[in-house]
Amino acid sequence: MFPETPFYYYDTALLRTTLAAIAKEIAPYPNYHVHYAMKANANPRLLEIIQQAGLGADCVSGGEVQKAIDAGFPADKIVYAGVGKSDREILTALQHDIFCFNVESIPELEVINELAAREGKIARVCLRINPDVEAHTHTHIITGMAENKFGIALHDMLQVVQLAQQLSNISFLGLHFHIGSQITNMQDFVALCQRINEIQHLLHKHAIYPSVINVGGGLGIDYQTPSEHPIADFKAYFRVFTQHLHLRPEQSLHFELGRSVVAQCGSLITRVLYVKQTATKQFAIVDAGMTELIRPALYQAKHKIHHAIPSLHHATQRYDIVGPICESSDVFDKDVLLPITQRGDLLAIRSAGAYGESMASTYNCRPLPPNYTDEEVDLPL
Repeated sequence: MFPETPFYYYDTALLRTTLAAIAKEIAPYPNYHVHYAMKANANPRLLEIIQQAGLGADCVSGGEVQKAIDAGFPADKIVYAGVGKSDREILTALQHDIFCFNVESIPELEVINELAAREGKIARVCLRINPDVEAHTHTHIITGMAENKFGIALHDMLQVVQLAQQLSNISFLGLHFHIGSQITNMQDFVALCQRINEIQHLLHKHAIYPSVINVGGGLGIDYQTPSEHPIADFKAYFRVFTQHLHLRPEQSLHFELGRSVVAQCGSLITRVLYVKQTATKQFAIVDAGMTELIRPALYQAKHKIHHAIPSLHHATQRYDIVGPICESSDVFDKDVLLPITQRGDLLAIRSAGAYGESMASTYNCRPLPPNYTDEEVDLPL
């Protein structure tokens, strides 16, 4: 029997192909290490596959740290970022002896030092530096500009590094950066490399030699034509850092990829409840809403939408695809050209594997959506 809608559908074969593409590109560089950004999607089945492929985990909460441990990620491959880590979350990470905290401020550094001393631990840290590098993406997902809340300001960097080296329960490893998400212009990453080179040159003048450089993630995907480009351009992405980032032989380079790992393997499957004609347009009202996929409402994001099962109709019509939530922003897309659509048709909202299920809510007292893989449901997407 076909599952009740709405639900998330994951193509695990595509996920494995994506992970193989990443492995191929970093194979020549033993000092490159990729951590999967769990905030993109923490579905247990996907985590199992990603962990088995050898990736580490990038976490932004104590809950994610615990979930990474439970999913089998080795503690020495877990990094923990976040601008507001609570004492309880820090203690969770300390007790598991994770690889590294990405620290965002002097107060946080001091708290980690204090809690590590209480636990009899040495906390390994990278300092997240705000490089003031613009990423040409949506304003809500830019993180590397001076006005953003993330990271330590460039003019404070030297002072904070020196403090980290003095604290008795802190082991200073290096530097962490992240400039934003859904970045498809490789020149943004080139600019980050150039800024890191400048920063390293400055630190070298003060006899400071970081052993770890973490450049974050942010590589974007093709939301418009996901079937034509199911795998992100990892070759171009890693080539930027190989060609433009000046590393010492003993330095390790860390990446935190999320969206580009899982976005294309996930689709939100929804059923048409009603087709409603008004004086100016037609609405296809579906049973999924912003509670299942909030990106269109939150970021004005565009996802490819098509019939999940090929339509028998050759004639087409334009529809606004909207959900049932009691909000005017509950719109997946407007003026979408589809074959003639009617009650009961199944639609696939593509490229929803990242920031879809992980951001789902129970607003309007709606249940969280179930999820299935290609091993459980056969869909010709």
